[in-house]
Amino acid sequence: MLTSPPATTHDDNSFHIAFCVDNHYFRSMGAMIASIIDNNPTRPFTFHVFAFSVTEDQARRMKTLEQNELIRVVTHVVDRSLFHEFSAMIAKSYYSLSTFTRLIIPAVLKDVTDRVLYLDADMLCVGSVDELAAMDISDTVALVVPDVGWATKDGRDGRYSVLKLKNKQYFNAGVLYINIPAWEAEKIGEQAIQTLLRDSDKLAFNDQDALNIVLDGKARYVAIKWNYIYSMIVDLKRGKLGMDSVGDAVFIHFAGLIKPWNDWSGHQARELFLKYHKLSAWSDVPLDQAPLNYKEMRIHARSLFKRGMPLQGAYWYLAHIAAIIRKKLKK
Repeated sequence: MLTSPPATTHDDNSFHIAFCVDNHYFRSMGAMIASIIDNNPTRPFTFHVFAFSVTEDQARRMKTLEQNELIRVVTHVVDRSLFHEFSAMIAKSYYSLSTFTRLIIPAVLKDVTDRVLYLDADMLCVGSVDELAAMDISDTVALVVPDVGWATKDGRDGRYSVLKLKNKQYFNAGVLYINIPAWEAEKIGEQAIQTLLRDSDKLAFNDQDALNIVLDGKARYVAIKWNYIYSMIVDLKRGKLGMDSVGDAVFIHFAGLIKPWNDWSGHQARELFLKYHKLSAWSDVPLDQAPLNYKEMRIHARSLFKRGMPLQGAYWYLAHIAAIIRKKLKK
């Protein structure tokens, strides 16, 4: 069951964007929304927020966005039991259950709009979406962006080789510009869910792998500026705190374990996040001041060692060991 406001008629003037979040990601989604509005001040937007629960406080914050007459926020509360089949997959990965909700977005919005842009919540917008909004997507099911690094490399270890994709391309599902009628006609959501349930042990990246399989040859690839993946963890492992140039990127995707709201990282990406965080409805929610789990502690320790801070590094390495022991004792 999914609880949403009554469907509205198609609004061709508003650009529809969807997010799927849990309680940990409202803050980052807020900064992302603020960055979109700040870089596109004259464009009307309808933001669709899919979540398993929404507190009164989160609802209040989202409502304040509509003080801007160009902005509408629609909340869709999803019944968690719809995805009970995926509980085993979640237990084996770092993904949140909310990520699977993107599979049902087109079905929910099919009577509202013909197209919707799905975005992960760990992104920031640093440019205009006019070019993307003007793209003709009538001849494709979705626009997608190539993934980076080992996922797309040639050879048997590349994801398209592992998944046996015909087109030898693999996309990151953090950005999907969806042609809703075509998506629904091809039953992409249903096919992806069936693929997940049938081949879950083979799909290291869960629904992203499943979407690559069912959209093989049906999606059109666009420039990486629409999903520019920036790995903070690569920088931190080198002891590097400066942020590299992102060129003409419009959406910067901070994929991976370390995020720009991890204030303890000391990374320059925090400054970019703070710029938009201060403009958001969540501006009073503090950034993470210390690592929250053993993986973050290990990365922090390594970064400190690389930066010539051995005592602090040793402290966090020991904290990392202690956290692992506590985790094992709880099992």
